[in-house]
Amino acid sequence: MPRFLTHWLTTALALGVASWSLPGVEVTSLAALAVASVVLGFVNAVVKPILVLLTLPFTVVTLGLFYLVVNGLAFGIAAALVPGFLVHSFWSAIVGAFLVGLVSWFVGGGSRPVTATHAHVRRF
Repeated sequence: MPRFLTHWLTTALALGVASWSLPGVEVTSLAALAVASVVLGFVNAVVKPILVLLTLPFTVVTLGLFYLVVNGLAFGIAAALVPGFLVHSFWSAIVGAFLVGLVSWFVGGGSRPVTATHAHVRRF
């Protein structure tokens, strides 16, 4: 349960940063922010893998750049499902998804402890 809460708070913080810094992404209340972060996590866990699979040929042809569009679509789907979470354009969805991912990566990356399996280097 603490892992879920950490991930949820990280996503909420990242979504708040995106709402604060991007004029095309808007979260109207703290309740909308809380619900939007849960829905965004659900969409990223359930819907996004299906989108990735369906758009794999486009992603390969564009050398991975189409993955940004898939992230924007998932972000837009989450915004469409949550009242009070607004994305004003497709480009705002792409940039918002990128910023949420970037902030989540920075915030979440520092909270993971280094374990013995990660710190161990095999020598042959």
